[in-house]
Amino acid sequence: MKQLTLNCAGQIISLEQPILMGILNVTPDSFYSKSRTSNSTDLLAQTEKMITEGATILDIGGMSSKPGADEVSIQEELDRVLPAVEIIHTNFPETILSIDTYRAEVAEQAIQHGVSMINDISGSESDHEILAIAAQYNTPYICMHMQGLPKTMQQNPNYEDVTLELIQYFSSKLAVFEQYKIHDIILDVGFGFGKSLEHNYQLLNQLHTFSIFEKPLLIGLSRKSMICKPLHCSPEHALNGTTALHMIALQQGANILRVHDVKEASECITLHQQIVQNNRSDMKK
Repeated sequence: MKQLTLNCAGQIISLEQPILMGILNVTPDSFYSKSRTSNSTDLLAQTEKMITEGATILDIGGMSSKPGADEVSIQEELDRVLPAVEIIHTNFPETILSIDTYRAEVAEQAIQHGVSMINDISGSESDHEILAIAAQYNTPYICMHMQGLPKTMQQNPNYEDVTLELIQYFSSKLAVFEQYKIHDIILDVGFGFGKSLEHNYQLLNQLHTFSIFEKPLLIGLSRKSMICKPLHCSPEHALNGTTALHMIALQQGANILRVHDVKEASECITLHQQIVQNNRSDMKK
């Protein structure tokens, strides 16, 4: 049976219906400029807006993972994320915070400042110690698939069968997570992370196949190039395309949408739930 709850530092999140993760970037170079927050006033305003519009989780990132992005030092990442975590946790103590990092040291210090979820784009490939941190603090762990590193991942992504290879990848990862006794695992196929346009759309079309793992699925495709390229638009003009693909992801079994635009994604979930409820009513007749 598919896991439909997450324990975040004692707060239980229900996934009976899909939920939203709002993106908060405390970086100067994230691919979507409007997601960047450069001071505490903007950060708190954006936090309040996302909570009011329906975000269950806020994901705080201090290092851009866009294609071609350079790494920053651990200290610089800490200097960006810890003040953000602290001010949000102080002003919105009931809000569930996630740290978008692949470094164990950053994850641990963020948890000590109020974070209760780890979002690791490297699936522990960059720093295996991050699994020990997730286990030690009993923290839900988002395992994303990425071929290569952000600096080079889009230069020549190559798969014989991207869906099959990701199924094999998650199978091996889940065996490792079981050894660490990490209980709450969320899977993320990693749209745009070492994948071509064709790879991304194959994964979206076959997303339902990942239900074999009976783990929650997080989907992060908000305003990404897989939307911008076919529509010949910039991220700033990719909201309509994002909403269209969000509906497909929900129909394919997505449990968490990681988004820049919470209000629009919340409306998408509401309409999807109307379809689900109607289908249930028809089945009872």
